[in-house]
Amino acid sequence: MLQRVWTISNLLSFSRVFLLAPLAYVLFSDIPNRQAWMAAIIVLAGLTDFFDGFLARKLHQVTDLGKVIDPLADKITAAGAAILFVAVGLLPLWYLIVVVARDLLILIGGVYIKIKKNIVTQSNWPGKIAVFFIAVVLLLSGMESPRLEGFRQFTIWLSVLMMAVSFAIYVQRLFVGRLSGKRSVG
Repeated sequence: MLQRVWTISNLLSFSRVFLLAPLAYVLFSDIPNRQAWMAAIIVLAGLTDFFDGFLARKLHQVTDLGKVIDPLADKITAAGAAILFVAVGLLPLWYLIVVVARDLLILIGGVYIKIKKNIVTQSNWPGKIAVFFIAVVLLLSGMESPRLEGFRQFTIWLSVLMMAVSFAIYVQRLFVGRLSGKRSVG
């Protein structure tokens, strides 16, 4: 079992969470090229999110633990980054509340399903797309460009829409389908 924990895929998922430390440093400091460093960290986190799943499938390292670590790393990283961005005044508090509330509800639901049905839940594609748009929101917010503000606002609302869609699919798939014993759609 131990060798199945320390897979390349799981290490990439863990690394995503650890990227919050350099992100915090960059956001709270006056280092030269602050925006470029912030962008590089966000892009690197996004790449780890893509490659952890890709490599898990390619290297036949898909495990129940990996199915938990990947979305958990997404949730921790998204919430942690949103907290940092709110703390430095780059994101509104309501956005942080939406991100954290959705992720907490999904986490609680996943634990409930694991206890009730012994099923490890997986993320869905709209959830992955929502995480992508959250990253874009962070990237655009960190740029602090008045010229990009309209696009940033559009992306904020698009990410909220994708979070709502992924949450609705999650609820339908898990609670309606699995708890009722019916086969779920999607």
